[in-house]
Amino acid sequence: MNIRSLTRGDGVVIGAAVLLFIASLLDVASCDGSYCEGVDIPNAWSNLGLGLGTYMAGVIGGALIAVARLLPQPRKVAGLDLGTVGVVLTIAAAWSLLWWTIDAEGAGAGIILGLIAALVLAAGAIASPLVPALQAPLLPAPRPAAPQPYGGQPQGGYGYPGAQQPQPGQPYGGQPQPGQPFGGQPQAPQAPQQPQAPAADFSPFWFAVPVARPLFAEDGSPTPIAELAPGTWYLAVEQRGAALVAQTQDGRRGVLQDTSGIQRG
Repeated sequence: MNIRSLTRGDGVVIGAAVLLFIASLLDVASCDGSYCEGVDIPNAWSNLGLGLGTYMAGVIGGALIAVARLLPQPRKVAGLDLGTVGVVLTIAAAWSLLWWTIDAEGAGAGIILGLIAALVLAAGAIASPLVPALQAPLLPAPRPAAPQPYGGQPQGGYGYPGAQQPQPGQPYGGQPQPGQPFGGQPQAPQAPQQPQAPAADFSPFWFAVPVARPLFAEDGSPTPIAELAPGTWYLAVEQRGAALVAQTQDGRRGVLQDTSGIQRG
């Protein structure tokens, strides 16, 4: 699980679920006088149908949404995605609490706060995949210290393009200069072709993807081996045309075919 894969929308869902659980411990309905005997409900847990069937349904729904985001691969329950099941539970909890609030005589803080929390929970669950502002990472990705040495070493003289430029000066140590241009040797004109190799100009760097993208096996298999999540830094170890060979935090390597919009570290 990667906590940095959580979005702002997930943060809203988690916060509302916690608030809903707190509301279940508060007074739900109270009434003074003999005419409303039996109406008093100290908290949701004095009525298991209300506590488990309504309040905890919303809390569990929020938990399923967060867990679905944290898992590297989607999981399903009865053929349904965990996130989808969570959204349905949050909507059901909000709908039930709405009618509990309307029907209650002397609604207490628990049911009022619970209704507010359930509405926010359902709204966050529905709006998270639709509103761009809620799709941003919940935790800012740290700027790793490792990418700077990787990115700085080639520019400081260790890069292949820079290493090949001084080679014309090497003949001063032994081979006479006139021998190479005038000796008719075919090898001399071929030397400048070496910098054209694409792998020679590549240096490893850290990057993050703007949205979740699949990582495919290096052997060209069409089945993804992992999914790169936004808000997480990955190491690019090789470039193959427009694609990158990336390494995940658990050491797996694969090919990222869609590199548009990536953020370099």
